Amino acid sequence: MRIVLLTALGVGGASVIGALLGFIFKKTTHKFSDIVLAFAAGVMLAAAVIGLVLPSLEYGTRFPLLVTVAGVFCGAVCVNLIDKLVPHLHKLTGVDQEFHPEKQQQLNRVLLFVIAIAIHNLPEGIAAGVGFGTGNTTEALTIAGGIALQNIPEGMVIIGPMLATGMSPSRTFLIAVITGVVEVIGTLLGFFAVSISSAILPFALAFAGGTMLYVISDEMIPETHAHGSERGATYSLLAGFCLMLFFDVLLG
Repeated sequence: MRIVLLTALGVGGASVIGALLGFIFKKTTHKFSDIVLAFAAGVMLAAAVIGLVLPSLEYGTRFPLLVTVAGVFCGAVCVNLIDKLVPHLHKLTGVDQEFHPEKQQQLNRVLLFVIAIAIHNLPEGIAAGVGFGTGNTTEALTIAGGIALQNIPEGMVIIGPMLATGMSPSRTFLIAVITGVVEVIGTLLGFFAVSISSAILPFALAFAGGTMLYVISDEMIPETHAHGSERGATYSLLAGFCLMLFFDVLLG
């Protein structure tokens, strides 16, 4: 349980680290952000497939393929429904370019921005927690590491829009911390869900994998290909994916 709690704090803490970097590097180039985010996407892609989807097939007893496929699609649909409630992250990351002078309107848009980040963090946290249900701590930490890596650039992009409204740095940082806390809660929810009933483990693993695959395809890859850095982003994604393969073989 201690390692789960530490992992939850680490996954959520990555958002805080990203926020701190956001204060330091307020004006990073799109190319740099795209390369970093694409690398994180590759890491998450490998973690989703190796650490969640394949173990779902392995732990399934009755109709394992059907359960895994159903879980993947249910996870994707769940995040899709979330996207119906809040705008896509790749549409919100440029919100600082579109603010109007009216402070109230600016604050409303920032609030929407932060809510979008927080809501998207919840299923990612659940995916990190569910990974511990297999009993394979190494794989679980690999999944959590991939999610944490993705949280760093995500934490960076929320700082600029909030500071642009005139919000104080201390309040901006507090809001960034809250988005990380949501991920901590999600991690603990995922862990306790599979701890209560091992029967749901195969479906839960596939569900978590589906949420990650959806976020990668619908949010991360479009964002990294939106600013003319497609080639570099593609190779960065492959590098992240192969790095996770390397660690899986090395630690497996």
